[in-house]
Amino acid sequence: MKWQGRRGSSNVRSSTGGGKMIGGGIGGIIIAGILWLVFGVNPMTALQTGQVIAGGGSNGTSSEPATSDDRDTQFVKVVLADTEEVWHQIFNEAGSTYKEPSLILFNGQVNSACGSASAATGPFYCPGDQTVYLDTSFFVEMRQNLGIAGDQQGSGTQENQGKAGDFAQAYVIAHEVGHHVQTLLGISQQVNEARRQVTQAQSNKLSVLQELQADCFAGVWAQRNQERVQFLEAGDIDEAINAAGQIGDDRLAQASGRAVAPDNFTHGTSQQRVEWFTRGLESGNVQSCDTFSGAL
Repeated sequence: MKWQGRRGSSNVRSSTGGGKMIGGGIGGIIIAGILWLVFGVNPMTALQTGQVIAGGGSNGTSSEPATSDDRDTQFVKVVLADTEEVWHQIFNEAGSTYKEPSLILFNGQVNSACGSASAATGPFYCPGDQTVYLDTSFFVEMRQNLGIAGDQQGSGTQENQGKAGDFAQAYVIAHEVGHHVQTLLGISQQVNEARRQVTQAQSNKLSVLQELQADCFAGVWAQRNQERVQFLEAGDIDEAINAAGQIGDDRLAQASGRAVAPDNFTHGTSQQRVEWFTRGLESGNVQSCDTFSGAL
């Protein structure tokens, strides 16, 4: 993936505080899968519907502009800037205005308006403060524990050892920004309201549809950004599709030794995640990402 030489976002900040724990992002399903084995429920879903909807949790974390010149920070800045460019364009085409999210890089623990999070939670988006939270150690987790391939263009270099591929990382960020788009469009509020009125199995189904739409939005971003700056290289698409497949609920259940139980899914199967990311990638059109089809 070509990313060097483009502008970096000024909305990336570094956390200066600690916290407790919450979930809600792609990485949340990793620790949730472990707790699921013990308690038989998805605690991340409970925290998301409880603290986010009720407006609970902390008042956020102390942060400062991310000034580090390390590779991960610069990469995140460029990818977030790319999402800003694309979503500004898409919103402008629809006669609307895109409000850029913040992204906070943290190490170990962090506070958010949705509560607190540990590194084990993985990347997540908090609608309460419209911020993406990312512990960059998750990129190492992607490669070492999820089997997601390294940088197709430079995995043999010391710089890329122990890291997931660039485009797989970009997919993760774009997915979380997809949740921000859902918040701006009012979709997240509709989903949260609907989830409070249905059974747990139905609530989980709505969560799956919301996550699949964020995958589709990530695909839309990739297609539109390719048109804009031609940033994709050989192997990049396979890299992201592999990432989407590795974090399906069915794949994670099998990896943990637990029976696959669709009623407990909150993010979708590997096939579904790949399908919806691909749909957005091929169309470049937000209208193709209606995963709900009358469910709300």
